[in-house]
Amino acid sequence: MLALLSEGSKYGLQLRQEFEARTGEVWPLNVGQVYTTLQRLERDGLVASDGSDGPQNVFSITPDGAEELATWLRTPPDVVPPPRDELVMKVLVAARLPGIDVSELLQVHRRHMVEAMQDYTHLKGEMSPDDVELGLVVDSELFRIEAIVRWIDAADARLKHRPPSNRGATVPRRRRIRLGER
Repeated sequence: MLALLSEGSKYGLQLRQEFEARTGEVWPLNVGQVYTTLQRLERDGLVASDGSDGPQNVFSITPDGAEELATWLRTPPDVVPPPRDELVMKVLVAARLPGIDVSELLQVHRRHMVEAMQDYTHLKGEMSPDDVELGLVVDSELFRIEAIVRWIDAADARLKHRPPSNRGATVPRRRRIRLGER
């Protein structure tokens, strides 16, 4: 919202429409969510409204809002701790269950991911070169899914080479992963 308001004053519905257009229309927003966010931003002094009632209440970014936007844009996303990943959890659980063919399970998920990559690649081929926002979203999804496929392949190889004594054994207590600490 702050980025859109940094271009000039806007009302809530306009912000919703512009957000969806700028994000390739893959993250639809509920207009109620937009107004709730605007109220919070106004409370925090990051936006100001013209004070009119109704749907045409116009919002503008404040100097504090511009500073907050600049800080947010330059702050790398947090990668600590690793996010909860349903596929990783399924594989970790399946690796300890007797009678589960984890390699077959991984291949089911791999096929699904490859199909999703094909769908995005097809969409990319149909896109207009002028649709930069959607192109960025599609590229991001392709890279994300490619990384999942690579992880599936690495997990399959690692699990195939684990000692037989580790299959179905009790999980030993391990240190928590701590990234970003120096």
